[in-house]
Amino acid sequence: MRREIRENRVWRKKFFASRSTIQQGVGKMKDRVGPMVSGWLKRARQEALLVVLAAAAGGIAGVLTAVFGRGVLAVTALREAQPWLLVLLPAGGAVIWLVYARWGKECSRGMALVFDAEEGRREDVPLLLVPLAVGATWLGHLLGASVGREGVAVQIASAGASLLTPALQRQQDRRRLLVAGVAAGFAGLFCTPLAAVFFALELFRAGVAVYDALLPALVAAWTASAVSGLLGMAPSAVDLGIAAPALTGPVLLRLAVLGAACGLAGWLFVALLHGLKDRLGRWLPNPCLRIVLVGALVAVIGFATGSRYNGLSEGLSAAAMAGGSLYAWDWLAKLCLTAVCLAAGFQGGEVAPLFTIGAALGAVLALPLGLPVPLAAALAYAAVFAAGTNTLAAPILVGLELFGGEYFGCFVLVCAASYLCNGGHSIYPQAKS
Repeated sequence: MRREIRENRVWRKKFFASRSTIQQGVGKMKDRVGPMVSGWLKRARQEALLVVLAAAAGGIAGVLTAVFGRGVLAVTALREAQPWLLVLLPAGGAVIWLVYARWGKECSRGMALVFDAEEGRREDVPLLLVPLAVGATWLGHLLGASVGREGVAVQIASAGASLLTPALQRQQDRRRLLVAGVAAGFAGLFCTPLAAVFFALELFRAGVAVYDALLPALVAAWTASAVSGLLGMAPSAVDLGIAAPALTGPVLLRLAVLGAACGLAGWLFVALLHGLKDRLGRWLPNPCLRIVLVGALVAVIGFATGSRYNGLSEGLSAAAMAGGSLYAWDWLAKLCLTAVCLAAGFQGGEVAPLFTIGAALGAVLALPLGLPVPLAAALAYAAVFAAGTNTLAAPILVGLELFGGEYFGCFVLVCAASYLCNGGHSIYPQAKS
């Protein structure tokens, strides 16, 4: 009997000891899991807020880019109906310089402000940039400056996103929202949301896509594209009307050669743009005189060529895609005039001219390479963009969204060859290598 009592006591001691150990383990687990769950919930709330703000940034960008883009088209139509407006290009250049010198000297840095904000060197992209950049670009297109529009669309969308960044506590989340703003600006203008997302992810790091901003960029890009579409913007989609070629050995070689040529053209544009900015600054140190003289030169060339290379020059792209007549030097003339206009201080962008340069170059190279002219023009349209911006996924997706999935393999090969042949250079020198 005593033995049984003793055994029961030992058993109870072991039971209570094990229960105490379990309770201690549960307590420790609660101490660990509690903060972990709390951290997850806090991060989930932050991500949800970021997504909501990205949608708002996309909505703002959609409105801004639609107004801006339709304005560019309207003033372009007016200039084409009134070609004498080219005479006023030197005076327009002087007005642009005076306005920036008086009210927005900092804003003249353009895309550099976006890079500074993304890298944390400044808090935001100034809102004053919106009216200055939009007005200067409209004036330049009205009077015939050979510039684009994407750069300004990205800048004004980034300024819109900057309005919302104070709602975010973490600097990393503010940076992600700014990247989403870049995607929204591209998507709102070109209505190619997939390409816009990867353009924004690839833009800031040369040769690298930064995927931490993927979710807000997707939300902002699709929202901006939808809003701008409701306001009248539409993608420049083209039905090439030809079947995709079988990717045999000879075809692959021809496509690789086309891509290499596009890479060299993109490199030439980047080198000429940056070189002219430096040399014009030394040759003509007075910035007002510089933009006036370049405006006069571009106006004279415009009158001599029937405004063939002024403004967006979308007629060149249309002719290339349709197999129309082009001069062998059209791509080079557009490249040079765009570089000199941007280097002199006219506001606009580089991407739309890169599209035009590529389409014209592809049409010229189609015959010697034995490729259909519309296909070569479309492939080079994206590939010169790849070389000029030092991006890869974005130009491939531009080809997918504008020309259709059946040519996807061709776009991958040509854009990859172009990307590899551009020497790692970019129209955005601020991109980190």
